[in-house]
Amino acid sequence: MSELILDKPRSPRRPAARRSNFELHSWLFMRISGVALVVLVLGHLFIMNILDGGVHRINFGFVAGRWASPFWQIWDLAMLWLAQIHGGNGLRTVINDYARKDATRFWLKMLLVVSMVLILFTGTYVIFTFDPNITD
Repeated sequence: MSELILDKPRSPRRPAARRSNFELHSWLFMRISGVALVVLVLGHLFIMNILDGGVHRINFGFVAGRWASPFWQIWDLAMLWLAQIHGGNGLRTVINDYARKDATRFWLKMLLVVSMVLILFTGTYVIFTFDPNITD
């Protein structure tokens, strides 16, 4: 009886890479944050544009009164954070898909992270330190 001999594989075997679930968590975050953003943004649009006279009533006093309530601070903060991270995660995916060089991909992601942190910090700072009693 002849023995069957197989050729060696053409590509060398590599040890199994340790896999993280980052992409799975990113995918799940995009779906969950998308649903939350739909609720938050539609609620925001309804309150700001349709309810009680619409956009004609929006001025400094309206924002001051709204941000005097912790509920509206949290609402706007959640909208800011979810939108920023949701959009940043989407842009990260675009960078991964279209940046050809590793160095380009790295620097684009660093620019993205720095801009996201600055916007989140500034927005959070404004929401929580807004002073309706500004004097000239």
